Amino acid sequence: MKIIRFIFFFILLLASICWTGCEVFARHSSPLVGWKGDDDEQPNQVIVNDYQNYLQKLPSNERNHARVSDWVKDGTGQHAIVIELALNGTWWYHVLIYDKDNKRIKVIKYVSGHYSG
Repeated sequence: MKIIRFIFFFILLLASICWTGCEVFARHSSPLVGWKGDDDEQPNQVIVNDYQNYLQKLPSNERNHARVSDWVKDGTGQHAIVIELALNGTWWYHVLIYDKDNKRIKVIKYVSGHYSG
C-alpha cells in the first residue's frame, strides 16, 4: 500500500513540476500589440546610434545572433526597435522603446518561442 501511495505522490509531483515548468517557458505575446510598422521613415540617427550601442554591449554570444527585426510606432510619438536573437533553441526579443524626443525610456526582454537546433 505504501508503494502505491509513493507512486501516486511521485506522479502528482511530476505533473505539478511539468505544469509549472511549462508555464514558465510558454510563448509570450509581444508587448507591442497595436503598434504599427514605420516603413515610411527611417529611425532618427539618435535612435540608430543608441540601438547600435546597445547591440555592442550585448555579450558576444548574444551579439553574434542579434538583428534588428522591426521599427514601429504607437501613434503618440513613441517608437520602438525590436531586436531578435535566436540563441540555444530560444527566440529572444529585446524591445527598446523611445519617447517622442528619441530618448530610450524602456527595455523589454521576452521569450517569443522555441526552436530545435
